[in-house]
Amino acid sequence: MSRPLADRATLTTAVLVSALTGVLAATLRKDGYFTDPIGLTWWYVASWALFAAAVLALRKVAARAVIPLVLAGSAAVAITGLAAAPRTSTDSFRYAWDGRVQASGTSPYDHAPADPALTALRDAWLFPEGPACAGHRDLVPLAPGVCTRINRPRVHTIYPPAAEGYFLLVHVLSPADVRHKALQAGGAALSVGVTGALLLVLRRRGDPRHAAYWAWCPAVPVEAVNNAHVDVLAVLLSVAALGVVSRRRVAGGVLFGLAIAAKLLPAVLLPGALAGVRSPRRAAAVLLPAAAAVGLSYLPYVLGSRSSVFGYLGGYAEEEGYEDAGSRGRYALLRIVLPDDWALPAVAAVLLVVIVHLWRRGDPERPWSGALLVTGTAFLLMTPGYSWYALLLIALVALDGRWEWLGVALAGAVVYVAGHSLGPETGTVAYALAGGAVLLRFPAGIRRGAGTGPRPGVRPGRR
Repeated sequence: MSRPLADRATLTTAVLVSALTGVLAATLRKDGYFTDPIGLTWWYVASWALFAAAVLALRKVAARAVIPLVLAGSAAVAITGLAAAPRTSTDSFRYAWDGRVQASGTSPYDHAPADPALTALRDAWLFPEGPACAGHRDLVPLAPGVCTRINRPRVHTIYPPAAEGYFLLVHVLSPADVRHKALQAGGAALSVGVTGALLLVLRRRGDPRHAAYWAWCPAVPVEAVNNAHVDVLAVLLSVAALGVVSRRRVAGGVLFGLAIAAKLLPAVLLPGALAGVRSPRRAAAVLLPAAAAVGLSYLPYVLGSRSSVFGYLGGYAEEEGYEDAGSRGRYALLRIVLPDDWALPAVAAVLLVVIVHLWRRGDPERPWSGALLVTGTAFLLMTPGYSWYALLLIALVALDGRWEWLGVALAGAVVYVAGHSLGPETGTVAYALAGGAVLLRFPAGIRRGAGTGPRPGVRPGRR
């Protein structure tokens, strides 16, 4: 490509990313989750359309400009998440509370936020009183004239130990009365850190352009920054683990364990990340350090807590409908063709088939390919209704370059924002379209060797 054409592509991409940041800032300033969910959904669609256009334009940018452009765009996109208080989730308020509780010398697993034993830690931000409690749909009443921003205030925390350590660190490092901004700033820093980690991996073993799938994705400023979901910490650790596990199994295992100890979801990566590893000893070199990292992370909290360190985790799984088909849209695609009671066994059976396939044919030099196939399949089968879960999937897409899986992340966002307005069939339609896109592109992925065996010209490592 000639120099003028490459420069024009760089300018076009920069303009599109600038437009994307403007639309994202406007989207996050719009408080429409309860009042205008359909209007908010269209803002989401506009931002995703600009994201797609920017990623397409990046393909024609000269190699020398790709990394600076991706990094600059990542920072700009992340900053838009600071434009407003959390808009579509109240989870970060629990994070702030758990950090405060730990700083007081109390285990976050011992008391629910509503427990009178912790009344001295309450403030007017997390626990408004009097008129401040009126007219806000995201406030939970605790007693006459007292409410809280924390969701499920009468149950113990469910967050694992690495997440709790992060909450404490943010609390300790934050100025007084910074409120939601501390966790949002932490989310912005971590999201740009994920971009840097992706670029480090892709410079050696892929195409750095693919890092833009994460760096500029609208889900990142919304969920990792504005809503400040701790998932972004788990994503950073997961990317680091996938980047080293094929060459440094013990280090990769430790990083996987820390990722699981930040958010349990990364456990789904392990079967795919071990694709093609047929030696039990070499698999154990990853799995045992991972288990040890999880156990050691929990140990200080086990020793310092009187209550179970698993908190409300079991109740949460039941409440969210993962133990059966439920009524919250879980297993939406399977329920089209199977009785509700068959949904969970069907998930287990399909994932087992995928894992066995990867064990036989997977590429051990590209552990993210197997991890993407297992994780993406699990998402399509379980159809989660919380859009921030897809942050992990988006990072896997960036590592593997399989852009068709981004439709699954978009489906989750549509379900979360518009589902309560459009009805329960929203999830079925959204995930069916996302699954159709994956199936249409699947033969192309097979042809280029992604996730189904060593790529042409790549010599498999010793396993």
